[in-house]
Amino acid sequence: MADDEDKGIRLTEEQKRKRRSRSIAIAIVLAALVALFYVVTIVKLGPGVIDRPL
Repeated sequence: MADDEDKGIRLTEEQKRKRRSRSIAIAIVLAALVALFYVVTIVKLGPGVIDRPL
């Protein structure tokens, strides 16, 4: 069982750091896209979307 854990790819600390940086960059870009789509939607719908009755 311990032999199964030894198989596979082992990342170096530098590779782990680079992967974490890449993941953070992707998360920031994704959050920016979500914010951009939200703003564009609000702008296209106009200010009436905020004042509509519930």
